[in-house]
Amino acid sequence: MTRSPERSGPLAEALRLAGAVPLLLPLTAAERAPDQDAFGDAFEALGAGRFEWLVVSSATTVLALQEQAAEHGVELRNWLPAGTRVAAVGPASRKALEAAGIAVHFEPQREHSAAGIVDGWPGGSAAVLLPQADIAAPALARGLEAKGARVHTVVAYATVDFPAEPGRHLGAKIPGGAGDGGTAAALPLLTPAEAKAEVDDGVLAAVVAASPSAVRRIAAALAPLGSCRLVAIGPATAAEAETHGLPVTATAREATPEGLVAAVVRAIGSLSS
Repeated sequence: MTRSPERSGPLAEALRLAGAVPLLLPLTAAERAPDQDAFGDAFEALGAGRFEWLVVSSATTVLALQEQAAEHGVELRNWLPAGTRVAAVGPASRKALEAAGIAVHFEPQREHSAAGIVDGWPGGSAAVLLPQADIAAPALARGLEAKGARVHTVVAYATVDFPAEPGRHLGAKIPGGAGDGGTAAALPLLTPAEAKAEVDDGVLAAVVAASPSAVRRIAAALAPLGSCRLVAIGPATAAEAETHGLPVTATAREATPEGLVAAVVRAIGSLSS
């Protein structure tokens, strides 16, 4: 698993219950947006009702919004105007929003990706706030604009190599927002060099990539993968792997811990011995 420890707990537990031995190889982490003034201004405009839709393309975006709310001394669910509708790219972002007490009005049913949101977009020419990672591709914003939406994009967080700087670690200002990895907190933590040695020795059966940025780091740190199978969280991650010449053995049909476990099973067979 290549997520940071605080985001790996549910997947680690699901893999363990399925009979796997999960190991952590954190390659990416999230830091607060470099331009906090721009993100703060967008957050203020959101609370003032200037956007008809909030489009959330990752669970990490929810954490960034919650941190902004905490800095304003409110909970995120109380900051959103009653008339603001919310779109989530898939199950992970929807669950993060619902855990924050926010109802989701639209989620793609077939493809949990930017293309899925664009294809089923119900908002027409609405004013949209799209907070994203600093490395987010422009496809979602451009696709919504092609549907007539008036999209305001803002960098909500930065994706960096693990570990994040302690003073900039996203979620550190929220009680329980960072450092609470649950099951993952007790798992062995591999360095890229240690993981590469296990790949070369044929010890690692599979590596799970939960984002395109993780794929890029896997390509740099672990390739060639040899007998180790690569499992992707969704189509965008699988497509990124293809650009780096990494064969994807299985892609999760749903971007959830259960969906990833099912993909791992398809990739390597039964997990239980």
